[in-house]
Amino acid sequence: MRELHFKDNFWNTDVTSTAGYDGIIQHLNDGKRTCKEIEDFMKARAAIEEKYAKELLGLSKKVCGHSEMNTLKRSLDVFKLQTESVSLSHLHLAQTMREEAKKLEDFREKQKEARKKVEQHMDALHKQKAAQYKKTAEAKKTYEQKCRDKEEAEQNMNRNATTSSSKQQEKVRNILTKINELMKYDRIYSQNVSLLGKMREEWLNEHVKACEFFEKQEVERINTLRNIVWTHLNHLSQQCVTSDELYEEVRKSLEQCNIQEDIEHFINLRRTGDKPPGTLSSRAKDFPTDLLLGMKVPFLCAVFHTLQYY
Repeated sequence: MRELHFKDNFWNTDVTSTAGYDGIIQHLNDGKRTCKEIEDFMKARAAIEEKYAKELLGLSKKVCGHSEMNTLKRSLDVFKLQTESVSLSHLHLAQTMREEAKKLEDFREKQKEARKKVEQHMDALHKQKAAQYKKTAEAKKTYEQKCRDKEEAEQNMNRNATTSSSKQQEKVRNILTKINELMKYDRIYSQNVSLLGKMREEWLNEHVKACEFFEKQEVERINTLRNIVWTHLNHLSQQCVTSDELYEEVRKSLEQCNIQEDIEHFINLRRTGDKPPGTLSSRAKDFPTDLLLGMKVPFLCAVFHTLQYY
């Protein structure tokens, strides 16, 4: 299948028309707007990533499991540490996105400056061509009027062929004057037609060159946008991989968390004894004296009142 190109499909039969050229320029302007929209999108996404990273970093600094001990404490410490690492990776991602947005901005500005020179040249050619076309049309109008004046003078002379020689001579002189004017304006008209033809040829050549240049820019723009969005998604995918690798460290730590070991660790650290208090005796002499000495009177009375029923 034959490929289509700008230079073959944006012509117009009207020599003064710029409809095809204007259509290309409008499309390029739309493309430039798309570049700006993608650039702004990436900057906004970078801002979101940065905000998320900073909030996640602050969260990782908060107290989490401070009173825990042994294997669970180690796991929670890894959890906080890896959360901090995830936040830093998102911060790095935000910076990477800003760099990608800057590359797109530089590309857009570079294309804008390159286009500006071509557009200015083509705009000047369009104005010159339009002005010369108008001038040629006016020269043609004047030339045609002089042709009619000459024909009218000849007809007057033929109608009055029997008049006196002096009048006849005056009419001949008038015809000669009309012929001289006609020759003058014929020359002026021919010169304008020739000049318009040269301008037309120059414009045709420059239009082809401009179409080729604009098509090349459009190819570069589409390719650049495609690659930038592709790279952007790769960064996001890599962030998911990085986060999962960091979270995997937490999972590995949690796998080492031993419930029974933590229970035993707490017992060994905080145990108070392995013998519960003995059964209370019904005889007062068997009641611990040191306990009695530490009790207050109302309580002692209540105790002895109870014992008397045993």
